[in-house]
Amino acid sequence: MTAHATSPQFKANATRALADPNLQAALLKMRTGFIDRRAAAVDRLPEFDALRDSARDIKNHTLAHLDLYLEEYERNVRAAGGQVHFARDAEEARRIVLDLCRRYDAKTAAKGKSMISEEIGLNQAMEAAGVAPVETDLGEYIIQLRNEPPSHIIAPAVHINPEQVEADFRRVHTHLDPARDLHEPTQLLTEARQVLRRKYFEADIGITGANFLIAETGSSVIVTNEGNGDLSQTLPKAHIVLASIEKLVPTLEDASQILRVLARSATGQEMSVYTTVSTGPRRQSDPDGPGAYHVVLLDNGRSAMLGTQFQDMLRCIRCGACMNHCPVYHAVGGHAYGWVYPGPMGAVLTPSLIGVDKGGQLPNASTFCGRCESVCPMKIPLPKMMRHWREREFERHLTPAAVRYGLGLWSFFARRPALYRLATRAAMGTLSLAGRARGRFRWLPLAGGWTKYRDFPAPQGDTFQARWRKERGGRA
Repeated sequence: MTAHATSPQFKANATRALADPNLQAALLKMRTGFIDRRAAAVDRLPEFDALRDSARDIKNHTLAHLDLYLEEYERNVRAAGGQVHFARDAEEARRIVLDLCRRYDAKTAAKGKSMISEEIGLNQAMEAAGVAPVETDLGEYIIQLRNEPPSHIIAPAVHINPEQVEADFRRVHTHLDPARDLHEPTQLLTEARQVLRRKYFEADIGITGANFLIAETGSSVIVTNEGNGDLSQTLPKAHIVLASIEKLVPTLEDASQILRVLARSATGQEMSVYTTVSTGPRRQSDPDGPGAYHVVLLDNGRSAMLGTQFQDMLRCIRCGACMNHCPVYHAVGGHAYGWVYPGPMGAVLTPSLIGVDKGGQLPNASTFCGRCESVCPMKIPLPKMMRHWREREFERHLTPAAVRYGLGLWSFFARRPALYRLATRAAMGTLSLAGRARGRFRWLPLAGGWTKYRDFPAPQGDTFQARWRKERGGRA
């Protein structure tokens, strides 16, 4: 099993999200923070757009030669004393990780933030096998206490307010003084640090994700703002890196180039507080580090995206800028998308990984305003790919029958221009007369999806085509 998906129930999920006052209050706070910080960071770097072009080209080159870079990466990981494990799907990735846990007699695991572990449902599998995973990223730790999935790929607890965090800490941290003061965010942070610090030393293995995998050195790179990634991988006796195959870049120089657009796009920082490069297990001269180093490389449908209309999605560096600027995400949050990846990037990636039959509603959750593509540091054409998924959904008759028949009727008239003009003129005239009294309609046949939530304005004046001919004729 992969992480359980409720993407087919997107409309129901969105309805609940819109009615959740705590969620709406949390989303209201995030709408400006991410956007304003990114804009300020970009303004301070005149060459930002040139860097985007360079980052895009680096990833395009890597994807075009992915087989060669995978071989080079594995060769260099082995040369550094590590081991690479290839996993075709989520089940195989879970099996590899659990086998490694048994090899090192692991009872606890300190986890740095990893979307791949969310994708494969790793925590549930580890708990079932008797290994206790402890999320060490603060946001991930909070949602683990609540038994919730992340709602954002860089701010997993963005949907939760401080009062909810305080209640969860008091519920779980029963060994601490019940009279302690937790009203300030700094007090919550201090308590989390106190609890987690002990977990790092107790952990038998450390599991982290990877922002980049460097082919030339066999290294993995993670960026964090809390230092939890460093503690998760240097203190335990084994370090397991979980990453998907598209995280490869050829050189350290390439990674540093992309890092210049990553943090600015994600959090408005010039660089994350910690950028950690790991290469193999501890050597004799090293003061610390894991005794063993393993990389689990996951495919899980990504190789099937190569050479298709969706290959550009594999350039994604998980910065979250698309969802930070998306009006739909701002309205419903991340959980409404029903799987690991929310927002515009999730609307493209989710159908690619779990199928259009399960994720096909997500590409419809878009205004096509284009903000996601305009801010994407890798210049991924997200609206274009969402349109491709809509086409595939329509071709497989997965869209509602009313939509298919409505488009079929429109297509009939659109292929007959004279008839189209006659029909639209008649419809405009009829609706204009019928709506003259109030100026709007509370209900219309074949428009229930619109009038259920808002009034339909009564049309006024000529049709668009008639006005177009008139204006063009006037200029001639």
